[in-house]
Amino acid sequence: MKLFSHPSPSSLILAAMLCSFPRAGIAQTTSGDQSWTSTNQQGSPDGNINPTRTRASHTETSDRKSDSTSVERVGPDGSYIPYSDTEKETVRINETTSRTIERSYGRDPDGHRTLIQERQEETSTLSGGEQKVTRTLSNPDGDGKLQVVQRELEDSKEVNPGVRVTDTTLLMPDVNGGFTPAVRTEQRETQGADGTIESRKSTLMTDGIGGWKLSEVRESTSKPESADVRSKEERVLRPDANGQLAVVERTVSEEAEDSSGEKHATVEKYSTDVPGVAGDNGLQLVQRETTVQRPSAGAQRTVRQVEKVHPGSLGGGLGLTEETIDIVRPNASGRADENHTILTTDSDGRLSQVWVDTGKTGDPGAVKVDTKAPANQATKTK
Repeated sequence: MKLFSHPSPSSLILAAMLCSFPRAGIAQTTSGDQSWTSTNQQGSPDGNINPTRTRASHTETSDRKSDSTSVERVGPDGSYIPYSDTEKETVRINETTSRTIERSYGRDPDGHRTLIQERQEETSTLSGGEQKVTRTLSNPDGDGKLQVVQRELEDSKEVNPGVRVTDTTLLMPDVNGGFTPAVRTEQRETQGADGTIESRKSTLMTDGIGGWKLSEVRESTSKPESADVRSKEERVLRPDANGQLAVVERTVSEEAEDSSGEKHATVEKYSTDVPGVAGDNGLQLVQRETTVQRPSAGAQRTVRQVEKVHPGSLGGGLGLTEETIDIVRPNASGRADENHTILTTDSDGRLSQVWVDTGKTGDPGAVKVDTKAPANQATKTK
């Protein structure tokens, strides 16, 4: 029996697209910048997707932080009804340890709230800067009792000045009722005196007979090109048919800020896996993402565009597939008006709105944006 209704695939895609945005809403500041509440309205201009409304609250003290989010959608009678809830609380246990518990709830056919998942994370900081983290993921069984379905252990420490090593082990339930290591990652990050950061992360999978098999290596180098420009290159390597590591993915990105305060970011992704093309055809440019953040008098505007390779095309160039526009306008009351718009291309390649999120927020992260227009940009049209 289905306990709660699932949204349509299109609404799930749009929700994922919205994850990178701060939440908008009508906010009420309750305790300076430490506590706030908000609500926001989301929907598609054509009305093809069920509108949603999100209510969020945040409370923070010296040793406790709580966040809750409630999502409502329009019911059969046209009014908003509860759909899902998330509650997250971080508690400082002592000077070295903190614990975070996050619970997700759905709704059964009668509208009753049903726990569907619980995540716990406990972080301990030891002498010398070593940090140990334990994460558990639990789901309810047939009787509603929580059962741990995944456990992760992480140990991070500085082995030399500027060199940090992080080892993580993912454990899964075994047939004996215990937990057995299934995945291991080993990461080494080095920070140079010139600001360069190099990282190498290896992922190993269990072979089922007590050994480990290397499945992937991720390497990255981030470095300052100048005072206002930083670049980063990432490579993903996997074993080929002969067991030799080969590059299957490469990402090149650059972030820059000019004298007017305008920020530009470009991320290009190359892959041997081209949609609609069989086989390995070498690294091909498959996606480019550009973001421009522009401050102006009383507002901040961020535009993000995504271009992707046409399915089945090799060397045919990229085409625009998505554009998101984010506008934040802080006001004198300590709140900010926000507007988030998502546009996608139709079959003719024309952009059209598919999702709009509007409202106000008292979240300090959104309110305290730098919207002061530079003198040489004060008359520029947004």
